[in-house]
Amino acid sequence: MHTAVPLRGIDDVVAFIDSRSALSGHAGLVWWLLLGGLFLEALSHSALSVGLAPMIRQLGLGPSEVALLASSAAFSALLANPLGGWLADRWGRVRPLLAAKLLVLAAALLVAFGEEFGTLVTGRVIAGLAFGLDFAVAMAMLAELTPQRLRHRLNLWQALWYLAVCSNLLLTLAVEQWEVGDSLWRYPLAFTAAAALLLLNLQMLLLVESPCWLARRQRWQALSDTLERLYPGQSFQIPEALLHPPDAPGFGLAGMPRRSDPGLRSLLRRPYRARIMLAASVQIGQAVQYFAIGWYLPVLGMELFGEDFSQAALGVLVFNVCGLAGGLLAPALARRLGLRQAAAWGFAMCCLVLLVLAGSWRQLAGWQALLLPSLFLLCHAAGPGANGKSLSSLSFPSELRARANGVMGSLGGASATLALFLFPLLQSALGTAACLLLVAALALLAALACCLIRWDPQRSGFHPDLEAMTTPDVAMTPPARTDRRRHERP
Repeated sequence: MHTAVPLRGIDDVVAFIDSRSALSGHAGLVWWLLLGGLFLEALSHSALSVGLAPMIRQLGLGPSEVALLASSAAFSALLANPLGGWLADRWGRVRPLLAAKLLVLAAALLVAFGEEFGTLVTGRVIAGLAFGLDFAVAMAMLAELTPQRLRHRLNLWQALWYLAVCSNLLLTLAVEQWEVGDSLWRYPLAFTAAAALLLLNLQMLLLVESPCWLARRQRWQALSDTLERLYPGQSFQIPEALLHPPDAPGFGLAGMPRRSDPGLRSLLRRPYRARIMLAASVQIGQAVQYFAIGWYLPVLGMELFGEDFSQAALGVLVFNVCGLAGGLLAPALARRLGLRQAAAWGFAMCCLVLLVLAGSWRQLAGWQALLLPSLFLLCHAAGPGANGKSLSSLSFPSELRARANGVMGSLGGASATLALFLFPLLQSALGTAACLLLVAALALLAALACCLIRWDPQRSGFHPDLEAMTTPDVAMTPPARTDRRRHERP
């Protein structure tokens, strides 16, 4: 048994988590379960994309109906993100995460067995609600469970996104051999429902509440129990004054002033203003360029490779394998360059690739048709793809983190809604090349924003949960400083 670790405030909790050299044991299992939830959301979000062409044929959908169906999930995610952030900051992380899995299960079943267009739109709206809840909360909790030296690994969620897309593409290629015809699009949705049911049961069994959230809420006994479950064999000692504080009006646990929940306006005040502006710039830029280009690649693939579904799907699979490689590269780039510079370089490279792609769209040879979209997804995933959410997850204290993620999710949802809705309409009106030029211009603007707003949590040498938190109603005294070295392993 290790020596009991004293817990006298949030500083001690952060110091203990940061002293871990690896994500192992129950803590590592919870970490991967949280990433598994993001994998599930990617499965749900891409399930419709990979089967979009046969769905259009089977249901006889026009451009406006495709636009509405594609954008409905992003629109509802826009609304669900701030709600998820508020729920998680007020009531904890676990309940919104479990609710998201139930919503994914319901949405996937509704669309997989739906026959009417209205039913499909309803299912996609529910899927968007799940997406908003899961991403706002899971990214916050991942940041709170990850030791500071390993925080670049948050960008692994981007690799799991492309792994989910590749899984759906491989599934459709396998199911096509069964000669199911244009009902092919229903099978990825049924697979998503099965994955949601499995993950729901695993998370119900194994998830625990976020230690940083419990510490900020001054729920010391629950905090000790949670840490002992996350780190078996380690014991924790809580001062009696924290477990049984004096009852004084206007004061909370341990004689600390009672907290009023910080509002969203706190994100627009110093020191958070520059952080939210940078995260917003990255999130908006990456959402538009991915959902305008990456989400429609199965349809664009038919322009590049012809009307044969298998050939187009194999081409899109190659694209997304490159996206997967970029997602695996993202943590190393974040560690070496920092989140801001990695996003800036990624946007710049995406802009260059899109300009070349737009200029040669009608004259692409076979190898170019594979190379250029593959390079686009590689640069997107390695650079800005993961960093909008990672920036917001690592830049704000626990009581604002999920809400900041919710705001980022809403901005990303709004951008994705516009991209998904407008791209097929603009493509039919202006042509594919003109649409690619518009997205390239936006990528350039996002790269410039990353150069101008000089904030990076990877480079600042700070921990957001150790910042003094102030609100208009209550000035919070910073937590007592402790010797962080006493938790460090030799």
